[in-house]
Amino acid sequence: MNLKSGFFVLLLLIFVACSGRDENIQKSRNNFIVPEEKVFQATSLLGDSLFTIVDSVSQKDQLVKLQDAEDAYSDNSTLENLIWIGRREAYLSRYDLAIRTFTKAISEHPDAYEPYRHRGHRYISIRKFDKAIEDFNTASQLMEGVEIQIEEDGMPNKLNIPLSNIQFNVWYHLGLAHYLKADWENALKAYQECLKVSNNDDLIVATLDWYYMTLQKLGRDSEARELLKSIKVNMEIIENDAYFKRLLLYKGKLTPEALLSVEMTSDEQKLQYVTQGYGLGNYYLSQGDTSQAKSIFQNVIKTGYWSAFGYIASEMELAKLLNE
Repeated sequence: MNLKSGFFVLLLLIFVACSGRDENIQKSRNNFIVPEEKVFQATSLLGDSLFTIVDSVSQKDQLVKLQDAEDAYSDNSTLENLIWIGRREAYLSRYDLAIRTFTKAISEHPDAYEPYRHRGHRYISIRKFDKAIEDFNTASQLMEGVEIQIEEDGMPNKLNIPLSNIQFNVWYHLGLAHYLKADWENALKAYQECLKVSNNDDLIVATLDWYYMTLQKLGRDSEARELLKSIKVNMEIIENDAYFKRLLLYKGKLTPEALLSVEMTSDEQKLQYVTQGYGLGNYYLSQGDTSQAKSIFQNVIKTGYWSAFGYIASEMELAKLLNE
């Protein structure tokens, strides 16, 4: 090798090494998440394409936590550690990757109900309700007779107290999947089961809100009103304030305007707006004010917070109104 060719080989080696370092900085260690890359996730119920873009600045902490989860699984390949990778991927709105991870967990632990619970949740996020229902039904069979299992929060509430349990999450999301398909009867059955494992005020208001709306959809208004008797203004609510306010609206304790007096300067506030907005829109729909309901549902869609349940439910209502 002459001096000139040796020089160019050296330059090539330096370039490859530098490129490799840049790539490692840009990508998660699972080699699939590239910040600022636009990735298709789903088609909305209104026919719109839904995308994810991971922001390396605002979501830096979540990217670090994902890498920590990957390290933990590399050190100890347990089901729990694998599920945490999927949950961290989902918090970054990479539902495609989360579903892939939970599918891996199911293939390796077919008798475990936890990965079915989490994969079903993310099937709802991408509007694949039938697949979600199948997963939640499987989870409900596998967890039958198991004591209530507290589920650790990936995004803790203000008191850093885990409030939900896996049994609740299976029945709650099963009810939601049926609700979003306008299958009110099966949604009702799921919420009845969910109420049995709603063991604190936060879970009770979350369940009763969808339970109440389901009864209204079925035209069982007297039963819906009866449910509201268990809602008290002094309930101890830590994180499900939006559902609590919706129930207080149904009871006549809050005005409709109170539900939309929410600033939207953070994702948490956007989520609250979307959640309360769907409840208010559905309230107007139940009162026969289709025009006002449609306006509120459209405002929910304008937030762009497309993974929120209130957003998906608003899509459902608008799609139905467009077809009438």
